[in-house]
Amino acid sequence: MTGLKIYGGVFDLEAQLLRLQDLEKFLSDPEVYDDIEKIQRIGREKKAIEQQRDTFERLESDIGSSLELIDIAIKEEDTSITEELCRFLPAIDRTLSTFEINSLLSGRDDGKNAIVSIAAGAGGTDAMDFADMLLRMYVRFAEENGYEIELLDQQEGEEDGIRSATILVMGENAFGYLKMERGVHRLVRISPYDTNKKRHTSFVGVAVYPEIGDDLLVEINENDLKIDTYKASGKGGQHINKTDSAVRITHIPSGIVVQCQNERSQYKNKATAMKILRSKLYDIKQIEQKEKLKSYDADRKGTTFGSQIRSYVLHPYQMIKDHRTGLEIGNVQSVLDGKIFPFIQKALMAEVRVNHAT
Repeated sequence: MTGLKIYGGVFDLEAQLLRLQDLEKFLSDPEVYDDIEKIQRIGREKKAIEQQRDTFERLESDIGSSLELIDIAIKEEDTSITEELCRFLPAIDRTLSTFEINSLLSGRDDGKNAIVSIAAGAGGTDAMDFADMLLRMYVRFAEENGYEIELLDQQEGEEDGIRSATILVMGENAFGYLKMERGVHRLVRISPYDTNKKRHTSFVGVAVYPEIGDDLLVEINENDLKIDTYKASGKGGQHINKTDSAVRITHIPSGIVVQCQNERSQYKNKATAMKILRSKLYDIKQIEQKEKLKSYDADRKGTTFGSQIRSYVLHPYQMIKDHRTGLEIGNVQSVLDGKIFPFIQKALMAEVRVNHAT
C-alpha cells in the first residue's frame, strides 16, 4: 500500500519518503547550519513526515491484522476473537482520524506557529466579556494540545472583559488548525450586565495569521508606517509599566493597525508589533492571490449579524453551532474549556471537499 484515500485526496507515502530523503540530504550539509531558523523549520517538517510515515505503517499493519482476525473469526465462529476486535477497532479508528486530519494540513504555512487576534465587536460590555471567554478557550485548546503560548498584547475592557488580545501559539501545525477559527463568533445569552436580565447578542472577530520568519520577504516601507507610543494599560497594581513602552503601528496603505504592550521594553514591543504586521501583510497577500480575501480575513468582515461562522447559544437553550459545516455540540462548557477540535476537523474536511470540487 503506497497511498491512502482521505476526504477526496490521497496521502502519497512514496512522495513523502522522497521528500524525507531530500530533507535528510539538506541537513547532512554542515554549511546549512549557519541559518538556525531554516534548520529549525526543516527539522519540524522532517519530524512531521516521519510521524506521518510511522502512523501510516502502523495503520497498514493494524488494518491487515484486523482483516486476518475477521477472516479467522468468520471461519471458526470464534466469538472471543470478535470481542477482541471490538476492543481493537476503536483504537484504529482514532488513529486513522488523527492521521487523516494531519494529512489535510498540506498548505505552505500550515506547519507554522499561529498569531491569533481577538477583537470585541458589536455588543458593548457583553462583547468584551465574550472576547475574554474566547481568549481563554484558545489558551485552553493550546495547553491541551501541547502548544506553547505567548501573550503579545491585551487591551482591557472599560467595565469588564477585553477589547482585544493577540497571542502567539507555538507548535506543529498551529496555524493549520487554528486558521479554521478565523471569522466572526456570535454569543446569545442572558446578559449578566443587564439589570433587567434580558437576552443579548454580541459578536467577536477572530483573525489568525501564520508567524512569518525572516526567510520570507515582506517588503514594508518605513515611510508607510505611523508609530505611536503610549503607557501600557491594565487592571492596575504595582506591576503596571508607567513608561511609554507600549507601541502601536499603523500601516497607512492597508489601514492595518497592530499594537503590543506585553514587554517592558519599547524596543521589544516594536519588534513584536512589526512581526505581527509582517504576518498580516503576508497573509493578506496569500489570500488575495487565492481570491478569497472576503471569506477569510476576519479583520475586514463586519462583526455583526449575518457574518458569523459560529454561534454560542446559552439561552433559551444551550448549543454551539458551526454555520459552515452544520456541526452542533450541546456541551457548551466543554467547548469553552478548549475542546474545539471537532469544529476544526469538520471545517478542514469541508474545505478540502470544496477545493477538490473546484
